[in-house]
Amino acid sequence: MATRNLRIGVDVGGTNTDGVILDPAQSTSPSRGIIAWNKSSTTSNPSDGINKCLTSMFKTSNLDPNSVASVTVGTTHFINAVIEQDSSRLAKVAVIRLCGPFAKGVPPCVDWPSKLRNLICAYHARIDGGLEVDGSLISDINEEQIKSQAELIKAREINSVVIIGIFSPVDIHFQQEERAAEIFRAVHHGADIVLSKDVANLGFLERENAAILNASILPFARKTIASFQHAIEKLGLRCPVFITQNDGTILLAREAAQLPIRTFSSGPTNSMRGAAFLTQHEGEGVKKEPMMVVDIGGTTTDVGLLLASGFPRQAAAFSEISGVRTNFSYPDVRSIGLGGGSIVRAGKEGKMSIGPDSVGYQLPEKGIAFGGDVVTATDFTVLATPGLDIGNRELVEKAGLEDKVGEFRKLVKKMLERAIDTMKTSAEDIPVLLVGGGAVIAPDELNGASRVVKPEWSGVANAIGAATARVSGVIDTVESTEVKSAVEVMKEISERAVMKAVGNGARKDTVSVVEMDHLPLQYIANKSRFIVKAVGDFDFSRESLTEPPLTPSHQTEPDHMSEFSKKPSTSSSPNASDSQLDLQIDIAAYTPEIHDREWIISYTDLDWISCGCYILGTGGGGSPYGHMLRLREIMREGGVVRVISPDDLRDGDLVACGGGKGSPTVSMEKLTGDEMMQAQLELYKYMKVKPDAMIALEIGGGNGLQGMILGASTNMNIPTVDGDWMGRAYPVAWQTTPVVFEEKPVFLPSTICDGNGNVMFMTQAKSELMVERAFRAALSQMGSHVGCAKGPITGANTKSWVVEHTISLSWRIGRAVALSRAQNQIDTVAESIIKEVGGDESAKVLFKGKIVGVERTLRMGHVYGEVVVESTEEIGKGGRKERLKIPFKNENIVAIREEEGGSETILASVPDLICVIDAQNGEAIGTPEYRYGLLVIVLGIVASEKWTSTPRGLEIGGPKGFGMDHIEYKPLGRFHKPRSVIDEYGGARK
Repeated sequence: MATRNLRIGVDVGGTNTDGVILDPAQSTSPSRGIIAWNKSSTTSNPSDGINKCLTSMFKTSNLDPNSVASVTVGTTHFINAVIEQDSSRLAKVAVIRLCGPFAKGVPPCVDWPSKLRNLICAYHARIDGGLEVDGSLISDINEEQIKSQAELIKAREINSVVIIGIFSPVDIHFQQEERAAEIFRAVHHGADIVLSKDVANLGFLERENAAILNASILPFARKTIASFQHAIEKLGLRCPVFITQNDGTILLAREAAQLPIRTFSSGPTNSMRGAAFLTQHEGEGVKKEPMMVVDIGGTTTDVGLLLASGFPRQAAAFSEISGVRTNFSYPDVRSIGLGGGSIVRAGKEGKMSIGPDSVGYQLPEKGIAFGGDVVTATDFTVLATPGLDIGNRELVEKAGLEDKVGEFRKLVKKMLERAIDTMKTSAEDIPVLLVGGGAVIAPDELNGASRVVKPEWSGVANAIGAATARVSGVIDTVESTEVKSAVEVMKEISERAVMKAVGNGARKDTVSVVEMDHLPLQYIANKSRFIVKAVGDFDFSRESLTEPPLTPSHQTEPDHMSEFSKKPSTSSSPNASDSQLDLQIDIAAYTPEIHDREWIISYTDLDWISCGCYILGTGGGGSPYGHMLRLREIMREGGVVRVISPDDLRDGDLVACGGGKGSPTVSMEKLTGDEMMQAQLELYKYMKVKPDAMIALEIGGGNGLQGMILGASTNMNIPTVDGDWMGRAYPVAWQTTPVVFEEKPVFLPSTICDGNGNVMFMTQAKSELMVERAFRAALSQMGSHVGCAKGPITGANTKSWVVEHTISLSWRIGRAVALSRAQNQIDTVAESIIKEVGGDESAKVLFKGKIVGVERTLRMGHVYGEVVVESTEEIGKGGRKERLKIPFKNENIVAIREEEGGSETILASVPDLICVIDAQNGEAIGTPEYRYGLLVIVLGIVASEKWTSTPRGLEIGGPKGFGMDHIEYKPLGRFHKPRSVIDEYGGARK
């Protein structure tokens, strides 16, 4: 019997199906162990394309099928079905939330594009269940509720179901999702049930979105993967079939058929892993180092960082698939419009431009070198590279392009260098690997590259990556560090990750930990989030050589795909509010709706305000995203949100205040229920009065929208004041302007509610600091996140103490970011924001660069840390790059420039705002999101005079308020009061 030692890799793309047969034992030889390779056209039934590809390779290599140990397939079929919104391939889905009283205001799919939502999201229900962050119960599951929902869903003929529980990824003891699925399946036998914890990690909405997409694609994925298996069986191969995952590891085909979403972005990953394999033995004895992989195709170039572990760097916390926000593992890839088919033109003022449009697969028809009339990057490459066997060189020579070859080369080099630089994680030069069919257009040298390598067989690097993929085990959990140190806990979790990899099929002696992350949780004593990944080689000795079929044994043609033939969507037409959400507006011409000096908030206003709130959060306050969705849903259901100017308040009015208090990590998993409103109702029931208006505690972060949520017509039905008590975000609630102007407690009585039956009042205290300390102490016993209602302030005091027009300011900042994007002027987004906050006198760009260092630690329930940003430009003859460091306590505190010789210069400090924004899209980056490699712009904005005009204001909100007595506050410039949207668009007060 032949020894099973060969691996086959297949990549089924939209245009081509690539294949490779390799012998891992020969990977150090000049041939890299590659025995055969093939590139065939992809077919409508992928089975046919795979069959053709494999048949060709076996024919040329004359191999015994019994010598094949495994076949690994990578595919874009599943993500394409979602992107194309193909109704024949996407099933209707029902969602069951195990959430108790929480997750009320934001239903499933609320943030999806309306067409996709109507196509997939068919039903949802909220029932008992869910855990707190510490693993204790919110409530246990209710068997009768589950059975009742199963009957309803079965009656609606919905066969794809998602079960999601609050904090289910850390539910080891109660196993609520598993138990609920067992009860559900006993009633609805034919249902495909997806458990959210199997799909993604912490982040309720994003995990739910990923689980829903996974459930919707399941029937098509199962049939497609069965067709892969059938194609392989027809060739007489009796070996395991694997599918590649987004992170460069593999799943058995039967497991991938249950979790197809894990394969959505395996294409770029396979290319990077293949490139790593082709170069792994270059420089033997040299320490492994990260490498940049540049995959140049016909239309685009994908640039990704391959870590020293041999796996791609994964994207930041969130990624989008066809407009749906998810948090599953996804490679961090930057794409630019440069490929072999990119169209080359003379642009404005005669300057050359390349792409982003391309002739793509029509290159052999339209390119000059092939007798066409379109000038492409390939044509210039043929002209610039004598001896290159592509097309007809004589045709290109006749086109008169010779005098532009130098300019073309410089522009290609510049485009690639810029893309590579944005992906680098340090200033050090890094090896660059060129792969893909379009790699011939790239130069042999690039600035920032220690060397440029174009490996042989790079055209099928994706198939090689599939053949060499490994097995992984990932643990993402919240653990206590009270009894054991973080190092001890990390060691235990690493052992669990290793065992999980072994459980997934890895051979234990090959498994090692490749990624570790430790994130202390804000406001939660002795709790941290740990994320560990372990990988190893598949253990072929444990697995039977064949897998059970995914289709019934009596079915004679398991790869028959006619039922999934592409057809138009049959989803219902969106309603009016959906149409408004999807409507593209003219940003420059847009005017807000104002009646009798009341600003009626629209969807557009809300988007811009949310963007501005996070920027004004100075790194803290938590993301406004979930709050934005809740407010948008209120408006979608007919609720009205009104905003008034503080100038229009009567002196005797009572202005209420409320918001969330606790950890952003908890709030992203335990979506709010009624605790915010309950806190208000309990407070005013106790006080026996009714407020006249609402105001946000802080404009920065998620709480910046809470005033409008509470004041909406469906809640308290009172207008929200265009202002707040901070003008930014601060880590503690006593850092407010009323406390600056009034030493005795101003917000008593105050109330907090956890939304699960527990209410706490504070009716008397010596100071607002004592109120804060008492409520913070209760937080950990109340789920680490509560709704807070602060006692009302009179209209007269509000007008004296408020930081004015901060909703207007958020709106203007958000509009500036949106306009910069729409006009493709993100490079000047910082300048656009500066213009809106008062001009050069009121704000300035403090620094531009790349994050090269992040440190975090937990003290007194707050996350302290420091982020280091390095300039991308060299200064002086020595090639030195400037650095900026920003210490933070939830929010950014000080911006310090490191000078040559070791001295330091303070560029800005609290109470002035130090805002870090993403240089590639203008969005805010919060301190929990800081990570190596992000390109950022650091803005400084002058604080309101409510903070800077008195010694007490600087004592509370300045460096001394953060224990930095050695730093003296020096204003960045002169404060300009934000322009009121109401005054500008609604007319002056009468």
